[in-house]
Formats: sequence, structure tokens, C-alpha cells
Amino acid sequence: MSMLTPQGMGRQYRIKGNKYPRMRRPRRRGRLAVGLVASVAALGVVGWGTLQLIDVFTGGDKATAAGPKSGCPTKATPSASAGTGTGAAVKPGQITVNVLNATPRSGLAKTTADELKKRGFKIGDVGNATKEYDKKVDGAGILLGPASSLNTSLPVLATQLTTAERRTDAARKGTDLDLILGNRFKNLTTKADADKALARLAKPQPTPASSKQTC
Repeated sequence: MSMLTPQGMGRQYRIKGNKYPRMRRPRRRGRLAVGLVASVAALGVVGWGTLQLIDVFTGGDKATAAGPKSGCPTKATPSASAGTGTGAAVKPGQITVNVLNATPRSGLAKTTADELKKRGFKIGDVGNATKEYDKKVDGAGILLGPASSLNTSLPVLATQLTTAERRTDAARKGTDLDLILGNRFKNLTTKADADKALARLAKPQPTPASSKQTC
């Protein structure tokens, strides 16, 4: 064995002449794999951050346009539309009104009933208010009807006296309404304004809803 032959290499690596064995370092495949994974992760983080910035500056319009994710239940809670579309199915000609005078002024119930009749309402009883209300109504008036009239006929009559207080009585039978004239009553709402209010009632407005994703 030559003195130039590294110890332990035997005959296979015996150096002869001017040829020497090539000593290669073992490939570090483990480090290469780790570096590759780290690079991919870094690119993913950068890409996610870029999408977040885009979403911030665009206000999330794309996400909104896409709607809720598939399979994600959405609960919608309708909100009340005050004064719009509540009495669309009821017309003045279908409502019978009892006009009652709770003031000391004579003839007030009759003149008011005549005006309501001209505006298309049916007129029932005309006279003085009962003891429960006589000379005890400080406002312009009270609109009184059964519980079922709250969102049907009562809003329609309210267009004729917008300053009147609305009340319902669960024990009241029938469909007639009472218009009880109070101390501050002067006149009905002008016919032009009343007609505009009736038109708004007859044209239901879309009801907004608030959606909540639960997933």
C-alpha cells in the first residue's frame, strides 16, 4: 500500500501513478428540503398579506358581491317600515267611522263626519263622546279600533288626522273605528296631504333586512 493511500480505503482507493480519488462532500438533502418548504411558506404569507391589503382598500366589495358562503345559513330579521304599505289592502270606502265629539263645541262631530264622507269613508254613529272621553281628550283626537285594525284600517283613518293618538281595544268587537275629537282639534288634515299619505300606504315599500352569518 502506498503511503499516499488514505488509511482504511483498501485496494479500491489505492492511489497509483498520478491519479487521485475524488473526495465529494455528501449532499445535504435535508437542508435543501427545509429551505424549499420555508420559501414556499414565505411566499404564501406574502400573498395572503397582499390579498388582505387589497380587501382593505377596496372595502371588501368582491366578498359582498359573492354573498354568503355555500352551505352557510343566513338569518334575516325584517325591520318595520313605519307608515308605508301597512294599510295598502284597505280603502276608505271599506271603513266605517263613528265620529264622536268630546269637546264643548256643538256641531263639531257632524261637520267632521260630512267631510270624511266626502273623502270616501263610511259614516256610522255621529254624536257626543261617552263619559269615558267626554271633555277628557286634551289633544286633537283619538282614533280607537279593535286590535285587528292596528296595521290595517287604523293607519288609513290616521291619514285624515295625523295628529290624533291611535289606540286599540282587544275586547272591542267588529271592525268600526271611532274618531273622538279632542279639545285641540281644529280641522282634518288637508285633503291634498291626506291623499298623499294614502298613496304612500297603497304603495308598499321594500322592507330591509339585516343578515347574520352563523358560520
